[in-house]
Amino acid sequence: MADEVVAGRWGGVEVNFGEEGGRLTYGSYLRLPQLLDQQRLESNPPAHDELLFITIHQVYELWFKQVLHELTASRDAMLNDELWLAQHLLRRVHTIERTLTQQVDILETMTPQDFGEFRHRLSPASGFQSVQFREIEFLSAAKDPSFVRRFRGLTEVETARLERRLDEPSLWDAFLAVLGHAGFDTSSDDSIHDALRKVAGDRGHYGAVWELAEALLQHDELAAAWRARHVVMVERMIGTKPGTGGSSGATYLRSRLDLRYYPLLWDLRSSL
Repeated sequence: MADEVVAGRWGGVEVNFGEEGGRLTYGSYLRLPQLLDQQRLESNPPAHDELLFITIHQVYELWFKQVLHELTASRDAMLNDELWLAQHLLRRVHTIERTLTQQVDILETMTPQDFGEFRHRLSPASGFQSVQFREIEFLSAAKDPSFVRRFRGLTEVETARLERRLDEPSLWDAFLAVLGHAGFDTSSDDSIHDALRKVAGDRGHYGAVWELAEALLQHDELAAAWRARHVVMVERMIGTKPGTGGSSGATYLRSRLDLRYYPLLWDLRSSL
């Protein structure tokens, strides 16, 4: 019975359910029993909105995993001078980043009172401890070794991942390799600025390089938009209260709003 194919007709079309005796199913391929068993509430009695809070943040981590997958491949494509592939993958990241920002709307259907029912159970956990989010920043070019030292509760595997991201080339390093392959001097910020001006001024010849620079800037802009949306959401939820992990909460988040992955690409706008 387990391998039986169930057939039927819907709208005059023959439809089969099953894989002609195959053992792989939708649920087993996606490991749905294991996935749907990961939303474990800490509140007792269970707070209604804790499931929403856990689900949203688990979804964020799944998207972070995908973003890391695409950014790593885009970086490698640049190092291999496959500019079309690098740009294609960055466009996919842009779409995911817009989705990340839109997900805040779902989280904001939770009121401060509802969040307050279980927030105290989260301590000392904090979004600051998201290893994958920090990997994204390191890979994007915002490398800060102090974050590794300040993390609490990191496993050896997580520490190794962060240190590897600090050591390996960033997206910006890969883009400089693209400029170098195109014949430009990248030995200083001034020479890079001159190279970018030449690329911007001759898009007929350097079109692929220009579009790649724009894709990187878009990634930077969308990351900034997420940070800005996130801090407003936090202020709406907890005001000026400290974060559950002991951080200054919204104050710390606001201190990150001016972060730019690629300041030279932003500076270029002033001279065009």
